Amino acid sequence: MGAKYFGASVPRREDPRFLAGAGRYLDDLQLPGLLHAAFLRSPHGHARIHAIRAGRARQLAGVYGVFTFETLARWMRPLPTFGTPPPALAEQVEFRLKPTPQHPLCQDTARYVGEIVAVVVAESRALAEDALDAIEVEYEPRPAVVDMVAAGEPGAPLLYPEWGDNVALAFTLAVGDPDGAFRAAEVVVSERFRIQRYVGMPLEPRGAIASYDRRDGTLTTWNSTQVPHFVQQHLANVFGVAVHKIRVIAPDIGGGFGTKASGYAEDVLVPLVARELGRPVKWVEDRREHFGAAAHARAQVHDIALAARRDGTILGLRDQIWADLGAYNPWGIVNPFNTVAHLRGPHHIPHMSVEVKGVVTNKTPNAPYRGAGRPETVFAMDRIIDRLARELGMDPVEVRRRNYLHGEQLPYDAGMLYRDGQPLVYDSGDYAEALERALDAAGFDGFRAEQARLRTHGIYRGLGVSGYVEGTGLGPFESATVRLDISGHVVVTTGACCQGQGHETTFAQLAADALDVPLDRVAVLEGDTQVVPVGVGTYASRSAVAAGNAVAEAAQEVRTKLLAAAAHVLETTPGDLVIEAGQIAIRGVPGTAVSIGQVVQACLPTFASAGPGPAGFEATAYHRPPTVTYSSAVHVAQVEVDPETGTVQLLDYVVAHDCGRVINPIIVDGQIHGGVAQGIGGGLFEELVYDQAGQLVTSSFLDYLVPTAMEVPPLKLVHLEYPSPRNPLGIKGLGEGGAISPPAAIANAVEDALAPLGVRITETPLSPARLVGLIAAS
Repeated sequence: MGAKYFGASVPRREDPRFLAGAGRYLDDLQLPGLLHAAFLRSPHGHARIHAIRAGRARQLAGVYGVFTFETLARWMRPLPTFGTPPPALAEQVEFRLKPTPQHPLCQDTARYVGEIVAVVVAESRALAEDALDAIEVEYEPRPAVVDMVAAGEPGAPLLYPEWGDNVALAFTLAVGDPDGAFRAAEVVVSERFRIQRYVGMPLEPRGAIASYDRRDGTLTTWNSTQVPHFVQQHLANVFGVAVHKIRVIAPDIGGGFGTKASGYAEDVLVPLVARELGRPVKWVEDRREHFGAAAHARAQVHDIALAARRDGTILGLRDQIWADLGAYNPWGIVNPFNTVAHLRGPHHIPHMSVEVKGVVTNKTPNAPYRGAGRPETVFAMDRIIDRLARELGMDPVEVRRRNYLHGEQLPYDAGMLYRDGQPLVYDSGDYAEALERALDAAGFDGFRAEQARLRTHGIYRGLGVSGYVEGTGLGPFESATVRLDISGHVVVTTGACCQGQGHETTFAQLAADALDVPLDRVAVLEGDTQVVPVGVGTYASRSAVAAGNAVAEAAQEVRTKLLAAAAHVLETTPGDLVIEAGQIAIRGVPGTAVSIGQVVQACLPTFASAGPGPAGFEATAYHRPPTVTYSSAVHVAQVEVDPETGTVQLLDYVVAHDCGRVINPIIVDGQIHGGVAQGIGGGLFEELVYDQAGQLVTSSFLDYLVPTAMEVPPLKLVHLEYPSPRNPLGIKGLGEGGAISPPAAIANAVEDALAPLGVRITETPLSPARLVGLIAAS
């Protein structure tokens, strides 16, 4: 196997069609006889539904159907849920997890603004929306609860009265002897930190098209999802048919970020109404719907404390965590346990005690979004580290130097299990080295001297550091099939599903290296359950690890078959053959070269013979990671704060990152850039705000700010390659990492800038209004 492409900065092969406007997104698709769906959504944060009167809507011209829970009752299965603790983890941690089944349509209770009450199908989206206004719903509003801490207290309004409280998930976890660590501490610091609720904002919102064929009972649905096979399996369950009767196609997708990995009501309802009407039906989410109906994220409160010596050595930590789950909890333990598993990050902290409450509130359900529980825990940890440094009169960088793990300490057993039920053991890396490399790139020593000088002139600049360790490449498996067509070109199919990660490039690089063919002879197909019968999907920074290794394994098997067949053709042994640029020759005898296509064709049966070897060159691999790989990074932000207006200007941003062996530096850089931009949004701009009645106040881009190119500074990236021993390629996941540390790094930098004013940062986003208020209060 060659290494011509692995590690090379190959330009993304998918970009030309996107840049030329030739991408095919869901809304570009049209089918004959297409109808359009619109959804009536609850205007109340919490309400009983006593009656739905849709007679007038059904009589409107151009309306083909109005559907409620009652009219579709036989199909109303609960939406899919994820995040059940694996047996090994459940044996070690007692999870008190209550089910919160959500049906595609409200039956008798609406628990958040935006929950679907009815569906209208009409000749156009405009007619369907007009018909929504003709539906009369008799609601009985009920008290709502929106504050996650208050929701967990006795006497709060209940979303599920039969529970007696609003706690849907609770567990505790201890490592070592945390009580002993706090008794031995020379200093203890504690603080409450709040991480706001915000949401992934892909350029393309969600959408679905469905077409039902009455002749054979097959259903085809196009869906802007990250997980086509999950959608397929749930639809097969709803319709009670064999899985192969459902085809799910994910066309070009304009961003996902985890937001498009949930099981949504619309994914079911669009196929249902298409089947009921016998006509194809389309729905594309508008931006206002996305704000209120697409899964939200983040939203935690941490009461965290550190026990330490006077020299800055951390002995232990305690953390009480509240997680706002929204009205339902389709993701089980995923986000809260991710938070706990990543709390200590790159630090050596031998003793830890954590108590977690996941509470339901009258808000849109919460789900994983780029980072999935990690940005919240990193914010709490890095903020309390800085608080410890202030208490000790030390530079926050020095505290990290005394507690970051060094390369010789890895593998490092964290003394607990990861979410997959396997021991949480960091595989490779050197976090102390990453810290120093990041500080060097940021010019740390020079910054401190300049900072002091500028403060004498009333200029407030600050530097903040944040580090994380991230479990990536989650199992249980991913599939890949590699085959040669009769021209000798390579076709790769995989269960991974791209939303901008560059799969068409990276997977082609892996296959081209394994088979020693030019890159332009490799095609990558994914996102279609008919092309890829078995797969998992793209989330949890898993595609390179799980699918990439599957591609390499399948391609290597095809190579073995190819060499065996070529040995027959050339009358030699496989060990005497070499492949170069798609040509196979006897080693040292270039005149014997034949093309891969010639070998494939020579093996086809003819009227005269069965051929020299088996016809068909294809292999399928299912790569099963033994457990996750651990990527890591250190982020350093430099800011300038105007104390009069509260504006924050990002001056410089450094990321020193380890994702194992780098397949394609261009794509790695792009993933980090995009993640950092989203993290900047979480640190400075984005927040979903609800009023006390459960009404979403920030429901458009007029109120909900996202960073633009003007707010994202030039990034300095330092690549550190510590190969993982847990997969043959030595790679680690990458996709989420850039988004994890920016809120913490920026908050640390802002507090550092405003240290002379005594400002304490305990929550995000750091809007100008919030900072002006903090400055005034200090």
